[in-house]
Amino acid sequence: MKSNIPVYDISTFEEYKNKGIFVGRFGYYSKNHQHLHSAHRHSFYHLVYFTKGTGKQYIDFKKFDVKPQLIYFMIPGQVHSWDFETEPDGYIINFSKDYFGSLLINSGYLDNFEFFSGIPEQQVIEIENETGAKLVYLFEEILKEGISSRSFEDDLVRTMLLQLFIYTARTKQRSGETHLNSYSHTLLKNFQSLIEVNYAQLKFPKQYAELLYITPNHLNALCNDLLGKSSGELIRERVILEAKRLLINLDLSVAEIAERLNFGDQSYFIKFFKKYEETTPEKFRKHNTQQNGKQ
Repeated sequence: MKSNIPVYDISTFEEYKNKGIFVGRFGYYSKNHQHLHSAHRHSFYHLVYFTKGTGKQYIDFKKFDVKPQLIYFMIPGQVHSWDFETEPDGYIINFSKDYFGSLLINSGYLDNFEFFSGIPEQQVIEIENETGAKLVYLFEEILKEGISSRSFEDDLVRTMLLQLFIYTARTKQRSGETHLNSYSHTLLKNFQSLIEVNYAQLKFPKQYAELLYITPNHLNALCNDLLGKSSGELIRERVILEAKRLLINLDLSVAEIAERLNFGDQSYFIKFFKKYEETTPEKFRKHNTQQNGKQ
């Protein structure tokens, strides 16, 4: 009986050498880690740039095409899986939460990049030809450094990885994406981080506003201005997302899921889920299991 979604740590990879990063060619990685094709989580950051292959990938129940010149990013804790139609290849990089700790004074620097938001639609990006050539060059240079023993190799890899992030972010800007101002961006990120840790226990905006030392009205206005959603909606979406993860990927009863998510009873959880998803948890599980087959 499957009661937990597998969580993989970067240290479980054979190629890991206590540097907090794994870099490889995706074709080889995909063939040698077949167990990672089914639904799982990471405790680390993860990115893949496809140079060949077709199929589908699922990131937190959102389906995306797999195709050349597509890059996607994931943050720790997200659930994803692949379903390839033709043989894929490209590059993969996994790096630990504290990988940049020895280089960056600002521990929240990665939060500046929207593709590390945890929002699937912002994490999957089609790369134009010019930028694609730059990314391939950087990936190849990172691979070379990974097998070298020259001085400053670790810091050189870190700086090249940051260049890769910046080139990708500029692609998003040219496609019409906008940057948030630093204060609002930081406040929103802090709110989202608090939700990630506390969604099962804290379900009301006023509880998060207290932790952020702002008023509930300020928090709500911030979310509406920047995301077009209320603060309560963000909390509910995270609770429902976890409910979906548990319904599809684990063999837990609805009552057990309600308990994990800290609902008073099963009936309250069912009403909550149906109100926002317009279907019951059991019907959602049955439909999605039939459609996607245990993603």
